[in-house]
Amino acid sequence: MVLKARPYSMSEAEGGEEGSGRRWPVGILRRSGVRAARRVLHVKYRSVPPSPPTPPDIDDTVSCFCRKARRKEREGEPAGDPKLYLQEALLERKLPELDMRQLVDLPHGLDYNEWLASHTLALFDHVNLVYGTVSEFCTAATCPDMTGPGGRSYAWYDERGKKSRVAAPQYVDYVMTYTQKTVNDETVFPTKYANEFPAQFEGVVRRVVRLLFHVVAHMYAAHFRELALLRLHAHLHLTFAHLTALDRRYALLDHKETDVLRDLEVALRLREPPSPRAAPAAPAPPPAAPAPPAAPAPPAAPAPPPAATA
Repeated sequence: MVLKARPYSMSEAEGGEEGSGRRWPVGILRRSGVRAARRVLHVKYRSVPPSPPTPPDIDDTVSCFCRKARRKEREGEPAGDPKLYLQEALLERKLPELDMRQLVDLPHGLDYNEWLASHTLALFDHVNLVYGTVSEFCTAATCPDMTGPGGRSYAWYDERGKKSRVAAPQYVDYVMTYTQKTVNDETVFPTKYANEFPAQFEGVVRRVVRLLFHVVAHMYAAHFRELALLRLHAHLHLTFAHLTALDRRYALLDHKETDVLRDLEVALRLREPPSPRAAPAAPAPPPAAPAPPAAPAPPAAPAPPPAATA
């Protein structure tokens, strides 16, 4: 089940009644009559115009990359781990890193859980939107396993903890269904002031973000070619940058999860490249030889005998 999502643009969504599903962060109120609803900060991205006419270098890059991969396969050469998304011509994205860092910083006076809820909803919408453009290419025949870059494989765990291997489209359907059910649950994502966030809310957000990361990783591993030919690769980069910035700011994901796209973080300048190994320090000079022991003082002269008495 791929759900329809709103397009990208960075603005504050006005309006929203209680129970409408919109998030209104604490501290910013909009009153209508006697009712007050939370105002949602839908995290949408500014300055994302319709895709421009196709630059010829994108088609050339994709075609050349695919030809090289096929030639290596025919000749039996080890293909290594070629990654189309690391090609220089395909590394554009729609928003500079500085704006993305500012986007995820918690504003003064806003509730932390409200802020996490707003970004979780935004990521859900954006991941679902991008995946929906390539969902017809993601079938049980083309993607029999849910995989990420580097041969990473993802298994689905249901609510009882039962592990199962499913095809990628089924896995994504589970992710979208679970996330939609979770964000619509008033006891988990409350929209009314009478309802508080549960104590385990951050744990719920961590699981949702982890599952959405799996979908993003699969699109990079299996469907980046289609996204590049559709000129939507920059939107995927932007969604990945948003997810990465949120994770780095609030430590929502385990490093083992994000390692598969660490090289992309560096290529998109979301993370500084590893510094070269420092030269070993020169060995410390040997300690100075101990000073020779001082010569013992000569023994004192014996006292003279007492004088004899007459």
